[in-house]
Amino acid sequence: MRRDTPPPRTGSSETEVLRGFLDHLRNSVSAKVEDAPEPQVRTASVPSGANLLGLLGLLGHLTSVERATFLGERVTDCQATFHAAPGDSVADVVTRYRQAVARANDVLDECADLGAPVPRPRSNGSAPSVRWALTHMIEETGRHAGHADILRELIDGTTGRRPSRENGHRTLAACACAPL
Repeated sequence: MRRDTPPPRTGSSETEVLRGFLDHLRNSVSAKVEDAPEPQVRTASVPSGANLLGLLGLLGHLTSVERATFLGERVTDCQATFHAAPGDSVADVVTRYRQAVARANDVLDECADLGAPVPRPRSNGSAPSVRWALTHMIEETGRHAGHADILRELIDGTTGRRPSRENGHRTLAACACAPL
């Protein structure tokens, strides 16, 4: 029987639940990319070309969304965020993602009121509420974590969210049906 990383155990406040689930998804998606093989990590694995340039571009996109949502960085070409630079290694892209997440969490650590705007500069209007930003990032990261699951399985058969070894094969155990 394979075991999976269960939903996070969080505190009972709305902030703790939202941040706990977002961090859970962030860890899941970065684990999918972390040791993915070259050059397959760069290429689309499905006929539709989903996520344009594959798993590496997907994490680059999530990095841009984290920076835009929590740090106020402008994205002028959303489609371009899915493209990893040819010189970027898997480790480079994963490191940039984790750095963006750490900076976003630093911003969130200063936010006591979920109804208050995210404290970041925004030249084209007001910032969204912290609650909206967290909910948006849960949706965005969860959606792309699902894409990452499929892309990684197509690359090398790795499935699930948590690194483990089973019968000599690398898996990321697949079922989230653990009791709460």
